[in-house]
Amino acid sequence: MIRVLLYDDAEQFRETMGMLLDQTDEFAVIGKFANCEAAQADVMLLKPDVVLMDIDMPGASGIEGVRMIRKKNQHVKIIMLTVFDDNRNIYDAIRYGANGYILKKSTPSAIVNAIKDVYEGGAPMNSSIATQVLQMFAGMLPGDINYGLTEKERGVLKSLVDGNSYKMVAADLNISIDTVRSHIRNIYEKLQVNSKSEAVVKALKNRIV
Repeated sequence: MIRVLLYDDAEQFRETMGMLLDQTDEFAVIGKFANCEAAQADVMLLKPDVVLMDIDMPGASGIEGVRMIRKKNQHVKIIMLTVFDDNRNIYDAIRYGANGYILKKSTPSAIVNAIKDVYEGGAPMNSSIATQVLQMFAGMLPGDINYGLTEKERGVLKSLVDGNSYKMVAADLNISIDTVRSHIRNIYEKLQVNSKSEAVVKALKNRIV
């Protein structure tokens, strides 16, 4: 069962989303909050698998919430669930460690599938957002820094850039999932990033793969 923590200041949306997820046997909604000012403590106490984070909330923004969570927890999956699809919000969300970015107008099934996808190591995004991400990096010059990645680490990173989950990376490269995790830890350390999304962004930006 996937443990989900939800932050959204719109009560109707928050309750509707909670009911939607609670109606399935695959999810357990362990918390619903109108702001994310205590996000770091909430995650430490409730230990969610996936956090759904709105951006525009009173007090701390959802992006600040991501930053707070990432200071203490690099493993929980975070999906930005928002009405915004502008470049600035997308860039900041990914830069600070969000694993996915889904619009609130998405269908309920799309949101449910996004949670499953991110839980399995994917990076869910609406097509309009994915297009903007590609546009952000279009025309960038190739970098000449490979950050000391080994050939095997570059292979793992390339598979992540292709959108594969950890299990799919393991199958793609014919290695165990534990070996994949070991390579990914090394990749994060060498690239100085804290999440899969950040690693993918840095790989694209610097043409590492």
